Amino acid sequence: MVQLHVTCKNRAMKKTIIILFIFAFSTAVAQDSLKTLDLNRLHIQKTGMEVLGSWAIANIATGAVISGNTNGQAKYFYQMNALWNIANLGAAVSGYIGSKKYGGLTLTAAEAVKQQKRIETIFLVNGSLDVLYISGGIYLNHRGIVNNSDKLKGYGSSIILQGAFLLLFDGTMYTSEKHNGKKLRDFLQRNPVLFDGKKIGMLISL
Repeated sequence: MVQLHVTCKNRAMKKTIIILFIFAFSTAVAQDSLKTLDLNRLHIQKTGMEVLGSWAIANIATGAVISGNTNGQAKYFYQMNALWNIANLGAAVSGYIGSKKYGGLTLTAAEAVKQQKRIETIFLVNGSLDVLYISGGIYLNHRGIVNNSDKLKGYGSSIILQGAFLLLFDGTMYTSEKHNGKKLRDFLQRNPVLFDGKKIGMLISL
């Protein structure tokens, strides 16, 4: 009878040890996977800002040179390209710095989801604004034709080009971030990890 009691006790202890081992291993894997998905979000953002910054620098350089050596519609087209991309360059630098700043942080699950949703919303809203930019450029171009204004035609054509690029850029960024966000949310549904900044836990179905 005593031997039976000891055996049962040992089995219970072994089961407890196995559960604790599985819990510790699963939590470590979950932490690593969550970190990887969050780093993917930052990598997409960083790469996007590099592309946007390169586009901005190219437009500022060519716009500044060509607008000073041409006349008529072309002058205003390149002038607006340069002016428009000063704002693009500022946004690119700010976004790049932000991606580097958050790259070294370890976010909780709730924080990671919040940041992921925020970046998706930013690119979605930006995409809507891009359509307005293109519409505004078309209107300016039309007014330029009606009034025979090289300035309005040049500015309008430039804004159409810049809006089209930004629509392609923001659409690509949104699609990429949305895909990463889906992977993050699917992961958390399969592995409901709980982080409160101090304690780590995982719900395990038995």
